[in-house]
Formats: sequence, structure tokens, C-alpha cells
Amino acid sequence: MAAVNDCFSIGSTVVCTTCFHQNIEGEVLAFDQSTKILILKCPPISGAVKQHDVFMVNLNLCGDVQVKKEVSTKPDPPQSLNLQRLTTRLRNTLEQKRRLVTALAAGVSPDGQKLFIAISKTIDQVTWSGPNIVVFNDVTISPPYKVDNVAGNPDSKQLTYVKKIVEKYLTDSAATSSATNNQGIPAVSAN
Repeated sequence: MAAVNDCFSIGSTVVCTTCFHQNIEGEVLAFDQSTKILILKCPPISGAVKQHDVFMVNLNLCGDVQVKKEVSTKPDPPQSLNLQRLTTRLRNTLEQKRRLVTALAAGVSPDGQKLFIAISKTIDQVTWSGPNIVVFNDVTISPPYKVDNVAGNPDSKQLTYVKKIVEKYLTDSAATSSATNNQGIPAVSAN
């Protein structure tokens, strides 16, 4: 049996009553004896299939802890990390941050930066050329970053696609702005 620091067995089902009188029941993933932190995998509150909520419970702040079901078999060893995939993800994240820093250094407006971020969530081939956003090395969006400011080959599917992304971004931004202003927060106009 794989005991976690001789206190809880990995895979056992535990119920904790917190200082807020909340019951948390889940499967033991880990336990740190020195800090008295218990990590539990619980059914998702959202009800989503194939997902779990993970709680880190400080046992020093629990009134009651009970083991409902002790595990009788040795759990499978944890899956090994795919270091190549993690390295690629890190490299991509760093590259995206560098592009954003380039925008800040170029003095691009907040609207331009937000549009750049929105496009980069969908398309990887997005860069800056001064204050202009360049997509697919073929489509250019210049300030003030509206649909009318999107330029490229008129017969290009890429141009049409980028215009749709810009239009959706502007529609979503207007809706968000409108919702914020309707909640009692005064609108600020820039004349």
C-alpha cells in the first residue's frame, strides 16, 4: 500500500469538515506532513464529464477528518511528464510575451494591443511592423485597428478571415463595454 507520509494512502477517500463547516470529500492525491496540507481530487462542481476539482486542504483548519474508504491496491505510478511538449509550450509562451513587449516598446495603443492578443489566440503568424499588425505575412491592420484598416490582397481568403476576426473582436469589445456601462459605471468618452 502506498502511504503518503504514513498518514493517508494515495487513492483513499477522505471527508474533511473545514472551519467554515463545508464538507469536502475526495480521493487523496498527496499529503504533506510538515504543512498538514491534503490534496483531494473531487467530483467537479460544474458537473463536467472527465474533469475534476482539486482542493488543497489545510488540516490545521479542519474540525473533522475521516477516512471513508481505505485503498486496498497499490495505485498506478504517476504519468511521466512530456518534457518536449512542456518545452515547446514554454517556448511558444515566451515568444508570445516577446511580441507583446515589442508592441509596448513601439508605443502601440491599448486597442491595438488587445486586438493583437485576440488575433494571436487564433492565428500564430501574427507580428508587429511598427504600429501595424501583420497577419500571415500578407494582411496588415493599421491604426485605429478597425475593419476598414485591414489591407491585403482583395482576392485572398486570409484577408476575409482576418476581417472577420477584427469584426468579431470589435463587436465583442462593444458588447463588453456596453455591459460594463449599463452596470452603473459611468461611460468615459474620449473626444
